[in-house]
Amino acid sequence: MTAESPEVLFVCVHNAGRSQMAAGLLERLAGGQVSVRTAGSDPAEEINPVAVEAMTEVGVDLSKEFPKPLTDDAVRAADVVITMGCGDACPIYPGKRYEDWQLEDPAGKDLVTVRRIRDEIAERVRALLAGLAPDAGN
Repeated sequence: MTAESPEVLFVCVHNAGRSQMAAGLLERLAGGQVSVRTAGSDPAEEINPVAVEAMTEVGVDLSKEFPKPLTDDAVRAADVVITMGCGDACPIYPGKRYEDWQLEDPAGKDLVTVRRIRDEIAERVRALLAGLAPDAGN
């Protein structure tokens, strides 16, 4: 990773499912060409175990991850901020690229549903990566 690599911040309410899955997928696909962080507007105690299981199935290990609080510093450091259902909790700074991904919350869902959410996130992550680091993931 170099100082010129773009930084992406994934934000959801609990930082226990969607944002963690997106970050794990982007890190894997980007091959170090993108810096990735996650945060939650109201962080949970732990990562959703069903999300961990669904990600393990595709070779992404989230077992050592943990929910992190959303801070102004994290948003300021990011080039791209992807929100996933956190409403107005994310501060807005000029010059940042913001995207709001409307995705179902995997909290309390069964593995089949979480797999579907994971796959939808993966499609969006691939599209995001194509714009940030076109040579990554090939």
